[in-house]
Amino acid sequence: MSDISSESYNESDIKILKGLEAVKKRPGMYIGDTEDGSGLHHMVQELVDNAIDEALAGYCSEISVVIHATNGVTVTDNGRGIPVGIHEEAGVSAAEVIMTTLHAGGKFDSSSYKVSGGLHGVGLSVVNALSSYFRLTIRRDGKVYEQIYRNGVPHAPLAEVGQTESRGTTCYFEPATSVFKTVEFSYEQLSTKLRELAFLNSGLCLKIVDERKDTSETYQFEGGLVSYVKLLNRNKSSLHDVIHILDPADIGVEIAMQWTESYVENVRVYCNNIRQPDGGTHLGGFRAALTRILNSYIEQEGLTSKGNVPTTGDDAREGLTAIVSVKLPDPKFSSQTKEKLVSSEAGPAVQTAMTEQFKTYLQEHPNEAKRIAQRMIDAARAREAARKAREITRRKGLLDISGLPGKLADCQERDPAFSELYLVEGDSAGGSAKQGRDRKTQAVLPLRGKIINVEKSRVDKMLSNKEIITLITALGCGFGAGSNGEGFDAEKLRYHRIIIMTDADIDGSHIRTLLLTFFYRHMPQLIDRGHVYIALPPLYKVGQGRSEQYLKDDDELNLYYLRTAFDGVLIFPSSESPPLGEGPITQLAQNYFDVYKRLDAMNRVYPKFVTKKLFDLPILDADNMGDREFMEDWGQQLETMLATEEGKHRVEIVFEPEHSSYIPIIHQTSRGAQTKIELDMNFFESGIYDSIREIAKKTKGLFDNGAYVKQDKSETQIGTFGEAYDWLLEKARNGVRLQRYKGLGEMNPEQLWDTTMDPNVRRMSKVSVDDANTADELFSTLMGVDVEARKEFIQENALSISLANLDV
Repeated sequence: MSDISSESYNESDIKILKGLEAVKKRPGMYIGDTEDGSGLHHMVQELVDNAIDEALAGYCSEISVVIHATNGVTVTDNGRGIPVGIHEEAGVSAAEVIMTTLHAGGKFDSSSYKVSGGLHGVGLSVVNALSSYFRLTIRRDGKVYEQIYRNGVPHAPLAEVGQTESRGTTCYFEPATSVFKTVEFSYEQLSTKLRELAFLNSGLCLKIVDERKDTSETYQFEGGLVSYVKLLNRNKSSLHDVIHILDPADIGVEIAMQWTESYVENVRVYCNNIRQPDGGTHLGGFRAALTRILNSYIEQEGLTSKGNVPTTGDDAREGLTAIVSVKLPDPKFSSQTKEKLVSSEAGPAVQTAMTEQFKTYLQEHPNEAKRIAQRMIDAARAREAARKAREITRRKGLLDISGLPGKLADCQERDPAFSELYLVEGDSAGGSAKQGRDRKTQAVLPLRGKIINVEKSRVDKMLSNKEIITLITALGCGFGAGSNGEGFDAEKLRYHRIIIMTDADIDGSHIRTLLLTFFYRHMPQLIDRGHVYIALPPLYKVGQGRSEQYLKDDDELNLYYLRTAFDGVLIFPSSESPPLGEGPITQLAQNYFDVYKRLDAMNRVYPKFVTKKLFDLPILDADNMGDREFMEDWGQQLETMLATEEGKHRVEIVFEPEHSSYIPIIHQTSRGAQTKIELDMNFFESGIYDSIREIAKKTKGLFDNGAYVKQDKSETQIGTFGEAYDWLLEKARNGVRLQRYKGLGEMNPEQLWDTTMDPNVRRMSKVSVDDANTADELFSTLMGVDVEARKEFIQENALSISLANLDV
């Protein structure tokens, strides 16, 4: 016992995290991963789930989500509105209690919500805790109430700010950059979620707007789950009409399912409108009932014959698309993120509904029943045929690693954890990679020509493709994508990093897609385990004089320009004063760079030629924005500053009743076209304007008449720091040699090592599947047999392509 540390451990070491401190300390416990984007989007989901609960209770018919140019999100519903009265125990408004207290809400009392997705009373408070800015607006009893929070702390008590004839709750929040690695919201991800909810809640209207791209969608479906299954199978050949099972008992069960000619299972499960990607008891009940009922039908109808392969659950679900939705009064999940249902009563409820109604369907639809049963039998035969094909291939020695002379340049390391395999395009790229690699840990496998598209091929045809055999052999782990992973052995994988390294042209993109299709369909375990990567060579090479360096993307290029622009610069606040110190200049330059980057992202909604002027205008706040005379003078100053821009500009100050404030509207006339630009309260209450305020405080009164900036032998007069920033940056851009790379073939072996293969400096993107069903739909569309669906997809997404990245 003498080795035990002498440091004391007593009652003073026990820490109690009060209020929202626990959330800020361990955010992952409440919303999931804060680095990969899933936790970020879960913030929106929590707010939407609250609105959905209002809809389930019968008080809400419309929900909207708006992604703002400020990178904030607004979620609005037309429900009853959060209660605003003073809470007896807390002594503050009920709304503030819900916003600042964990496990506070109306879901604990079944008289308020009979069925709900929010169970623990932590959703709204967690979003507030992890937001740098949160504005809560409540419309209730003819009045508008508002409260603002910064980093989870109320700025002031809930206050009445206006009158209204509508009702409901609006939540606007900006996620804290100190918590999340990225705060970029995905319109596609949120849109998919809302569409999903519209299917699950027949008749409910859900809208999403992305102000960054001027994109919007409205979802409202009367067909419910049946329409959902039809949508998921729209690019596939179906065997029958959608089967619909509905059991509105105490535990409500609804199921829609349909088999297709696809080889992939696509089953989604939900509890109280919340999807469980990790399944749970309802999924277990569905699978057990489905397998039992179909096996029983096959036996009763005498469809089995001597020599038939026994059918399994995997065979029953091959090609099946199904939605299973249960409604529970008090569901139990494995965590706050609700990714797995653990309520024991859900499984039997689903099994009962399936037993009663699916068995009846099979009896009443004999033709469809026989097609479904034959589909299951064919799947079992195909599974057995694939097993035999693997055995034949092994016996012929085609999967023996010794059969790869001249192709695989293997590494010396024998521990898979320290070994990497680069899959490269053709012999020429393979030659450079072989010369530039680290022979100890890096193997290189050149693939000659394009590999077979496995989305259109059965296993036996796939195994006749030479490049596929080469790849399977090199990896050494076999293949197989069933739930039991038959044929795949992770312990035999020879490399724990499989890196796809192709050119950034059409051919390279196609080969990369074919490889990803193969891994997703036949070795999904490699993706699930995080073994598959895509090499990301640098996009640019820049140089000044004799020095050169590689830059990975546009962000690094802009940072390079910034450093170059302010290297050796002198800024004189007046003609008589000494230059500013290097520290303040560097800090101001970085502040401008960060804010300008965000203003660029907002440019479509809030044009940058306007927002740039705000650095040098009087700072606005809630008090002076309520003063009409002050705002009229502010507007005149802005109009004067805009006189230097192209076209004519008139600034109008208008009253905004919901916030009792005056806001500016800029009327622009340029080349005969008229445009109205509104700087609304969403902008002035956003984090980006907070940043502008801070910079404006630092630069106010900094420059007098005669101020100028000097670099080397060049100098120019300035009136603001922004003018100096713009002049220096333009000067830097003109003095730099810039080369943009498109392919690996432009690099020699040394450059390839320095930029793409050296573990100390290279960049790689790990391949992951956040939503397996969305991935399945995408692979089916892009690589499947339906040409019309592929054409439609390309037409819909053509405008999303950046011309700078288009290979023509």
